[in-house]
Amino acid sequence: MGIMGSLYIGASGLQTSQNALNTVAHNLANANTSGYTRQQILLNDKVYNTISVNFKAISSQQTGLGVTYAQVRQVRDYFLDQTYRKQSGRCAFYEVSYNAINEIETLLRELEGEAFKDSLDNLWVSIQELAKDPSSAVTQGTLVQCASQFISKAQAVSVGLCDYQDNLNLQVQADVTRINEIGKQIYSLNNEILNIEVGGFESANDLKDTRNALLDELSGLVNISYEYDVDGCAMVKVEGHTFVNRAMSYDIAVTQDSTTGFYTPYWVFDAKKTELPDGTIGWDTTGAEVFNLKRTISSELDTDVGGLKAKMLARGDRRANYTDLNPDTYNDLVSQSVIMNMQAEFDNLIHNIVTKINQVFADASDAATGYLMDGANPLRLFEKKAHEGYFEDLTPGMEDTLYTVENLVVNPDLVKAPTKMGLIKPDGSVDHDLANALNAAFDEEAYVLNPNVTSKANFLGYYDNMVSQIANLGYVFNSVYESQITTVNSTEEARQQIVGVSEEEELTSLIRFQNAYNASSRYINVVDELLEHIINTLGM
Repeated sequence: MGIMGSLYIGASGLQTSQNALNTVAHNLANANTSGYTRQQILLNDKVYNTISVNFKAISSQQTGLGVTYAQVRQVRDYFLDQTYRKQSGRCAFYEVSYNAINEIETLLRELEGEAFKDSLDNLWVSIQELAKDPSSAVTQGTLVQCASQFISKAQAVSVGLCDYQDNLNLQVQADVTRINEIGKQIYSLNNEILNIEVGGFESANDLKDTRNALLDELSGLVNISYEYDVDGCAMVKVEGHTFVNRAMSYDIAVTQDSTTGFYTPYWVFDAKKTELPDGTIGWDTTGAEVFNLKRTISSELDTDVGGLKAKMLARGDRRANYTDLNPDTYNDLVSQSVIMNMQAEFDNLIHNIVTKINQVFADASDAATGYLMDGANPLRLFEKKAHEGYFEDLTPGMEDTLYTVENLVVNPDLVKAPTKMGLIKPDGSVDHDLANALNAAFDEEAYVLNPNVTSKANFLGYYDNMVSQIANLGYVFNSVYESQITTVNSTEEARQQIVGVSEEEELTSLIRFQNAYNASSRYINVVDELLEHIINTLGM
């Protein structure tokens, strides 16, 4: 190679070193940027020129053409990314579940005073006091007052559970909106990255960082799987269904239940148009649902991944009451929804107490003498305040037995005049039998929490068992959640050891490339001096 060609070798060194310095500077500038991936420089030799070929020699005589800035690549571990995103989704699932348990405990106020159990204990004490002197206006008034407090506290707990369901429902809608936004952004980034890298000269590493951050966020919302095609486009699946591919981003929509207002996510592409009863065109989402909530929740089955699924499970699909403890349907969804399970078990407690007390009054009534009668019906301590449409779907005759938290009220006549119950028999004797029957009703161990529990308890024991069940479940969720946090953090630390920027390492590279730049500059200066000497000599 001639001396003039040597200048190109030096220039390639200058250019390559300068580009490498720019990359190192970019790494240092983003050392503390969240989601940034360290960029690594790869340098290659340019093509060699063959001067002569000697078959007797080991190799031909060649001269190099310098160095080229071959590639700037992201330093990432695909398997660590997969592990982090899977464990992050599982962590989000148990965080939502644990927060739901905390909300229930807050509503019961077991740790803050003014607990619901206080009203239950007061009702029990008022019945015990009534047994001492059934004819006393004071003890009768206390019973009515404690019954009113009991119903009021029970309805406050019920309203709190319903409000939390509504809150989770709004979060479901918000999460679906965010998932769709992420899908569109990933699809757009795929195209941008492809357009930049299609020529094979540039790497869209910063755009890839943005895409990786979106995948991290998406993994916390839903269970995802993904792979990269030959062109580097991310192909993403959500719950096993294609979410983003080369062609498009598949939207998720929500259908709202007309009764509960609860949202259910479904795949728009899989829904079918159908004619509604009113003649309008709607969507049949059967089979298009994003989640199968009837599947057993298990880490082995990977069904415990994603915050959105956890919110839907915790929320449930309706307002539950004691009728949802039906052994035939309980395990379908109620048992896996902490809120629906709590609603059903709590309502079962209220239903049993109210039904039993009213039954005691009914058994002691006498239509012939009018004792404990309210017109043609036995006197009741508790009544229903049925609202329009509440009993529309009930089996005929069930309206008289469905005492649930939502429709209960203490008999207004007894609230105005507690002495109306009297408890003085037609023969003038005090009705100790009724008072003792009320006492016995609270002591009877005949109630189980749900179809999966066999041990029976009285009313107070039932409530204690319910609280213990919630506490134990909270302990389990918290243990799994904390374990997941540890796993996620350790995985992230391992990721950061690869993708994170080490300032010491980058400064070392900075010095190395700076020296390479200076060496190339000095090499050019030497060639320049040689050319100057030759030109000046020839000129002579």
